[in-house]
Amino acid sequence: MRLEAEMDAPRPLSILAELTYRCNLQCPYCYNPLDLQSYRSELPVDVWTRVIDEAAALGVLQAHFSGGEPTLRADDLVNLIESARKRDLYSNLITQGTFLSDELIARLEAAGLDHVQLSLQASHAGLADSIAGARVHEKKIDALRRVAKSGMAVTLNCVLHRANIDDVEAIIAIAEETGVRRVELANVQFYGWALVNRGALMPAREQVERAAAAVASARTRLAGRIEIDHVLADYYERFPKPCMDGWGRKFMTVAPDGRVFPCPAAPAIKTMQFENVLDRSLADIWRSSSSFNAYRGTEWMPQPCKSCDRREVDWGGCRCQAFLLAGDAALTDPACSLSPMHALVERAVAVENGEPEWVPRKMKSAG
Repeated sequence: MRLEAEMDAPRPLSILAELTYRCNLQCPYCYNPLDLQSYRSELPVDVWTRVIDEAAALGVLQAHFSGGEPTLRADDLVNLIESARKRDLYSNLITQGTFLSDELIARLEAAGLDHVQLSLQASHAGLADSIAGARVHEKKIDALRRVAKSGMAVTLNCVLHRANIDDVEAIIAIAEETGVRRVELANVQFYGWALVNRGALMPAREQVERAAAAVASARTRLAGRIEIDHVLADYYERFPKPCMDGWGRKFMTVAPDGRVFPCPAAPAIKTMQFENVLDRSLADIWRSSSSFNAYRGTEWMPQPCKSCDRREVDWGGCRCQAFLLAGDAALTDPACSLSPMHALVERAVAVENGEPEWVPRKMKSAG
C-alpha cells in the first residue's frame, strides 16, 4: 500500500540539472553551497541521461542545465540536450557565456537547445569584471551578440545588488543593442555565497525603488519588443514569494553529485537529509522521500501561516530562508511581515555606511 504522501504527490513541471559546480568566475552573489569541495564528484553522462529519462516519465516538461558553469562539460551537455529533445522536453541553458564559441553554439542548437539564459554582472567592464573576479565582460557581450543571432531564444540575466542596481537602464540598453527580446533583473536572494556577503550586497531601499521605477518606465517604452522580468528582493516586500510555488510541488534540482533537492538552496537546511539518484529512482525520491514531503502542502504549517488566507498563495515563504535566518525550516519565513521573526529581516535591511568587501566564490571549503 502506497503512502498517502506518495499518492498525493503533484506532477513536477521542471528539473534543474546542475552538471558541475566548477566555474571560472567568483561572483559573490552565487547561490551555490559554501562547501563546494564536497560536490567535486560529478555524475557521469550515462547517469544524467537516466535522470532526464526518469524526469520525463514523471511528467516533467522543462529541463534546465546549470552549475557552476555547465559548458565546462560541453560534450556531456550536448548529449543531454539531445536526450531532452528526444523526450520532447523544453531545454534551457543557464550560462555565464565565457565558453560559448561559435562551434559550441552551433552544436547546442543542432542538439535541440531551445533557450539560452546568459548572465551579465553589470553594463560596463570595470564594474562587471570586478564583480566576476575576472576580465570577462567583453567576452560575455560578444557571446550574447552571437547567441542572439542564432535560432534559439535568449534571455539576458543580471542579478541586482548594491553595487550594480543603479545600472538597470544601461543593462536594458544592452538587450536593445544586441537584439535580445527578454531581460531578467532579479534582486539577489541571500543563500550560499550571497548570504555570506549580505552586508556588501544588500541594496538601500532607495536604490530598490529607483530601479523599480526605471524598470516600469522601460516596460512601457519597450512593450511588444522586449519582455522585462523584474524580481524584487523578499526583504523589501510585505509578503514572501511563493517559494518554488510550494515546496516539492513543481520543481526539483539535481546537484552534480546526484543529490536531489526541492529547490537549489535546500542544502542550506543542515537538519535535513537528501536522497541521491545513485541510490533511488527520481520517481521514488519525488513521491516518497522525507525531504520532498517535509513541507509539501499546508499540514506542516505553524501559525500564523496555518490560518492565513495566503497559505496557498505563498506557501509559508521560503523554507531555506526560515532556516538560515531563524534556525528552523518549519517556521514562517521571516521575510513575511506577519512573521513573529520579521525583526530579523528589518535589521538586515538597515544598510550601514561604507562598502564592506565581499568574499569571492571559490571552489574550496569555506571553513
